[in-house]
Amino acid sequence: MIITISGTPGSGKSTIAKIIVKELNAEYIYVGGIRRELAKKRNMTLEELNVYALTHPETDVDIDEQVAKNAREKDKKGALVIVEGRTQYHFLPESLKIFIKVSPHEAAKRIWKDLQNKETKEQRNEGNVKSLADMEKHILLRQENDLLRYQKYYKINPEDESQYDFVLDTSKINAEEAARKVLEFIKSKLRVY
Repeated sequence: MIITISGTPGSGKSTIAKIIVKELNAEYIYVGGIRRELAKKRNMTLEELNVYALTHPETDVDIDEQVAKNAREKDKKGALVIVEGRTQYHFLPESLKIFIKVSPHEAAKRIWKDLQNKETKEQRNEGNVKSLADMEKHILLRQENDLLRYQKYYKINPEDESQYDFVLDTSKINAEEAARKVLEFIKSKLRVY
């Protein structure tokens, strides 16, 4: 079985995915991590890579296609696979599709807090964000950029909630509560598969 986790920046997707992976002893593929590494290799921030990607589709398309292929290979070998990525629900239509969302203000607070830790700041590779208000603007610009790219390359809107099997707003709950709700949903579906 393949489970895709999509959602908005700062919604807790990665934290939730890691909890679920541990709980279900699943394989984990993190598209955001792959793109962040690509940005670092090119001496770019994630934001710079996203702007570059508007005219260089391979930075999205090649990664998304390879991730989907890897997920299917792991699935064929009998693994439960969790794929975290904004567009993977589209590339893996057979997956159980989960969407995690959060308000832009709450997202900004969470990411800003993460950026206060030097190690986390380096991992996130968000670029030069000077304040909480700046972070919120940064998130909204990122979502606009992502939407432009996904519509251009794939003709999809990953924020259209009708495409998902389960949608969760984490604006007022912590990652552990959110992971518990997602796990309950997944476990109810595991009985079906």
